[in-house]
Amino acid sequence: MEYISWVGANKAYKQTSTSKSTRNTVNVSYGSGSFSGTEFIDQVTLGGSLVIENQSIGVAHKATGFSDVDGILGIGPLDLTEGTVSNTPNVPTVTQNLFTQKVIPNDSIGISYEPTTTEGAVNGELSFGSVDTSKTTSDVTFVPLTSTSPASNYWGIDQTLSYGENSEPILQSSGIVDTGTTLLLIATDAFQAYQQATGATMDQTTGLLTVTEAQFENLQSLFFNIGGTTFELTPNAQIWPRSQNAVLGGQEGQIYLITADLGNNSGTGLDFINGFVFLQRFYSVFDTTNIQVGLATTPFTDATTN
Repeated sequence: MEYISWVGANKAYKQTSTSKSTRNTVNVSYGSGSFSGTEFIDQVTLGGSLVIENQSIGVAHKATGFSDVDGILGIGPLDLTEGTVSNTPNVPTVTQNLFTQKVIPNDSIGISYEPTTTEGAVNGELSFGSVDTSKTTSDVTFVPLTSTSPASNYWGIDQTLSYGENSEPILQSSGIVDTGTTLLLIATDAFQAYQQATGATMDQTTGLLTVTEAQFENLQSLFFNIGGTTFELTPNAQIWPRSQNAVLGGQEGQIYLITADLGNNSGTGLDFINGFVFLQRFYSVFDTTNIQVGLATTPFTDATTN
């Protein structure tokens, strides 16, 4: 998930009658970029109908790593905003302000995606305050946030991960669900077990595992047991969209896997990140009111678009 909301990476912010500078400085670093600037308080409208009064917005003076977007919409959790704005303990997110201003009934957000097949596709939708059941094909399984640190500082959950049906788990641990991470990242020992089971080899150009067509035909599903419900990530869902290999700098027709090495062995308290490639196949709910995360299947869970 994301920190505070900010704009100005590419397009200059224009002050209006509702804009007010707090003169507080803002600094945020991400895995693939950073920005610094000044905090403003302003009215924010989302989707033409959700109006937020007195929303904190960072206005960038300097931004790196954001050539294709103008900023970030910070939806939570609130604790991630701590230390980002000077003279401010933490900054209310757009979701929290929508709730406290009684625009939405719950401090929660539902997120749905369609698998990406073309660059620049608009393929996601946010539902503030409710679950959009038109996007789901199952009940939502809700699980409490994990108590295991440091995963507990984010949208952390406990899960068991297995490769192949009725097989021994390769990972039983705590980690996070995160829209801001592209890949499915798992602890090194689990990653090595996955690589051995699939027969994949490391591609030095992309940094991803790659398999032959024959290996892909033998690829088994990954099974995520979360809150007593099993979510199946099919073989097709485990590969990068072949139509988008050029985005990786990869070769046309090559098959790249989207499971990658988190960089530490299991047991650290944050042993996996269920990122965007996972969330494209499931509907996710981030519920601050009830301190829980929810997942459900969608019409795209079993899609073969990759």
